[in-house]
Amino acid sequence: MRGWLVVNAFLHTQKFQEIYALLNGACFSRGVILQMKTNDEVLTYLQQDKRLKESLPQFVLFWDKDVYLAKRLESLGVRLFNSAIAVETCDNKILTALALQTANLPMPCTYILPKTFENVGYTSWRFLDTAESALGYPMIIKEAYGSFGAQVYLARSRAEAEEKITQLTGKDIVLQQFIKASCGRDIRVNVVGDKAVCAMERVNTQDFRSNITNGGTGKAVTPSKAVVQLAVQACKAVGADFAGVDILLNEQGEPLVCEVNSNPHFKSTIDVTGVDLSGYIIEYIKANV
Repeated sequence: MRGWLVVNAFLHTQKFQEIYALLNGACFSRGVILQMKTNDEVLTYLQQDKRLKESLPQFVLFWDKDVYLAKRLESLGVRLFNSAIAVETCDNKILTALALQTANLPMPCTYILPKTFENVGYTSWRFLDTAESALGYPMIIKEAYGSFGAQVYLARSRAEAEEKITQLTGKDIVLQQFIKASCGRDIRVNVVGDKAVCAMERVNTQDFRSNITNGGTGKAVTPSKAVVQLAVQACKAVGADFAGVDILLNEQGEPLVCEVNSNPHFKSTIDVTGVDLSGYIIEYIKANV
């Protein structure tokens, strides 16, 4: 079996390199030939080579967010893990929210901000009147695109909300209910296919965001049946073959989907749980190509 591991040409951090090495090692040990290709390399190749059908791989492990490239590969008949629609949905928090709503899955109360333009701004705050009556303060403000919690903010008052939304004018934004019981805390459930492979609880006592990149710590946990079921359902709702699903617990202990990550950075998961997801992902690919 021969495949490509498509990665971003412009990300060169150690964290990414470690993930690529784990995926390559999992393929090698299972007799799968995996060639690493950068998105710029593949895009150039697809636009120049006239013999595409002869040289395309049997599958692509798409470890990037270049959705246009993913769609181009799929148009040529290549099976992607994850698919273009899954990557696109997970990368955009608005599309994630819409997919979860369509599947009737529980998540924090969410408001999508109306679109405006950078040179126009918001000339009325009527939408915020409606949102704050349902969400209250503090409320979560999220840019539609962002990673490692860097584009997620906490507004403690109307003034802070207006200030942050004004700063983000022209960007796609969602407002979400702040789940006090999960402040700085969540459960990352790693799902492959229909199986929750492992889970860790992430806790950050210095920040409302639990991300380990932001200073959080993790410990291996055995999630409840309800958490596992919701994580698997969320993965299906966004169309992902595998994902890292972030679950919050409300004041009643009920699980809510926070985010779904189509390209989970599972090095932290290995460090905390000892479970290497790469083998599970490659076994899943072998069974589904």
